[in-house]
Amino acid sequence: MSQIRVSDLTFCYEGSFAPVFEGVSFSVDTNWKLGFIGRNGKGKTTFLNLLLGRYEYDGRITSSVRFDYFPYRVTKEMEERCTSDWLWELKPGCEEWRVLCEMAELHTPAELLYRPFSSLSHGERTRVLLAVLFSGENEFLLVDEPTNHLDRETRRQVRQYLNGKQGFILVSHDRELLDACIDHVLVLNRRSIEVQSGNFSSWWENKCRRDRFVQAENEKHLKEISALKRAAGESRRWAADSEHRKIGRDPVK
Repeated sequence: MSQIRVSDLTFCYEGSFAPVFEGVSFSVDTNWKLGFIGRNGKGKTTFLNLLLGRYEYDGRITSSVRFDYFPYRVTKEMEERCTSDWLWELKPGCEEWRVLCEMAELHTPAELLYRPFSSLSHGERTRVLLAVLFSGENEFLLVDEPTNHLDRETRRQVRQYLNGKQGFILVSHDRELLDACIDHVLVLNRRSIEVQSGNFSSWWENKCRRDRFVQAENEKHLKEISALKRAAGESRRWAADSEHRKIGRDPVK
């Protein structure tokens, strides 16, 4: 087991004044199963691309493992050929027998590897490409929305498969998938990322508890401010009444 360390990471898109990340630091173990949680458009895909070395950034990302990313980009030309013909184009050093072993874990017929990719259904394509992804060694995997557009049975197979794996970051809106497959969460905040232990449900429960506490504190402070304003108003009225009474007692000159 080793660690991936992110130290003082700062990144801003060219032409933008607001950084996506600023001074981000954390570390994760390479055998953890992480869910990446945060609102759309706030930097999840950007961070995965930073891990893949696709953008320049300030700070450091250090790791003894390689990163690989799902979904792979499959060109139209590749689609007309069998997946077995272009395994190395997707994953240099990929060994076919390892892919077949992963396909068996996914309950995916081996013959799909030797059919034109274009003839496969969306679910079959997803399972074949996941098998390619997990066929490597000494890698940390970045899995982006693997259950999109899949039927219920295929989602179940993917969920069961990922539950038996480790060493990945999973981005998904499928809460059932996240709860079944992760043991830590990466939480994307406004410009930072924090690490928490647990699955999606435990993170959500803690978040709701914190939100309720913050709301209660805000309401308490608003009541205190309102009480202070009322007291200040009463003090002003008392002072004004006192001044009027004083003026009324003064002799007319």
